[in-house]
Amino acid sequence: MTRGKGCCRVLHLHEDNTRFLLLGVVMLIYMAAGAWLFQWLEHQNETDDRKRYWEIYRWFMEKYNGTVDPADVEVLLWEYGNASASGIIQKRPRWDYPGAFYFVGTVVSTIGFGMTTPKTLAGRIVVVFYGFFGCSGAILFFNLFLERIITFLAYILRMLHERELRKKGFFEGRRDSQQSFDYNLDEWKPSVYWVMLYLFLATIIIATSASFLYSPMEGWTFLDCLYFCFVTFSTIGFGDLVTSQEPHYPHMELYRVANFAFIVCGSCCIYSLFNVTSIVIKQFLNWLMKTLDFSCSCRSRKPPSRPQLLARGRRNAITPYHLRNQARNMGKGADTSDNDSTYDSDGERRNSGEMISMADLLRANKVSLAVMQKELHESAQRGQAIILPSRLAAQENSFKPGAVGPLAIVSKKLGDDDT
Repeated sequence: MTRGKGCCRVLHLHEDNTRFLLLGVVMLIYMAAGAWLFQWLEHQNETDDRKRYWEIYRWFMEKYNGTVDPADVEVLLWEYGNASASGIIQKRPRWDYPGAFYFVGTVVSTIGFGMTTPKTLAGRIVVVFYGFFGCSGAILFFNLFLERIITFLAYILRMLHERELRKKGFFEGRRDSQQSFDYNLDEWKPSVYWVMLYLFLATIIIATSASFLYSPMEGWTFLDCLYFCFVTFSTIGFGDLVTSQEPHYPHMELYRVANFAFIVCGSCCIYSLFNVTSIVIKQFLNWLMKTLDFSCSCRSRKPPSRPQLLARGRRNAITPYHLRNQARNMGKGADTSDNDSTYDSDGERRNSGEMISMADLLRANKVSLAVMQKELHESAQRGQAIILPSRLAAQENSFKPGAVGPLAIVSKKLGDDDT
């Protein structure tokens, strides 16, 4: 793209900031469309339910006209609604030990069904501190699960890829075939779409198996069970459907253990699926940025020339001190014809005896000759400039957008070149 074009260059936006703002716009459009869709689907049903309630209320008042006080009826209905929502009526105890364990599970997993909530002041204060550390630990658990499941899937897909290459007879009949074969496999990463497919299938299997259990135990339809599984596994937790709330179940203890196992496994799988899908969404945003001709400053910035680098006096880890001083003098217009100068008139480095020796190079960067040879070989294979380990470590330790959190875990393991 030509320099000066594109709205993000006009606004002086970095590529990551442009992607962030673009995602915000896309999400607002997505939410606006979703609000219209759900209004169209649910508004009439809400109107019908409200109309039916007031019809029953008027029928009751007409039937018992003069025998009951309308104010007393309102109080009774209010208390009944609160008791029903709190699970006091025709429900198992909420604050026995199994009920309390179910409650803390919904807290640390951030599901938050809402059917059990603390009513005392002390209980609400404790929830703040307990939930803080509990949610932090649960997020760490989900991230560790994500790292392991992505690593496992990447290993399986790489093994299948290796088997497919061997069947096709690649890298056979050459002495260095094993080295070339291993190098290509080290560079190979599984497709994010295959990993997303496998995680989706795993989530579907868990949700289907759980639905076969919930349907006879809770008396729900199979579609209601699948709906409950998604709302629960994704930690949305509306609370309109909640399992294990009746006073009695056949094989109650076994059912509670199975319910807990399904919720934990389903939440882990769908959490991983969400993070993998976010990579696909990011790729869509990158495509959208290119389609809308967003020319970002970080992409069109030209590398500085050699005289500009010398004028800056930028530190070079492998250049001796007196050579750096001479480079600075050359950048300031000093005489560059000295025999000690490391550059000739064309700006190319001379092959003089003043250049740093190999021993100084290895001592300055603290790397072995074998490591350096390996880096040079890999750099030549990829056609890229070599980055010394000290520089590489500095880059790895520096903060970069997308370098931390679940997105970094997925991007590191999968073939996403746009992150």
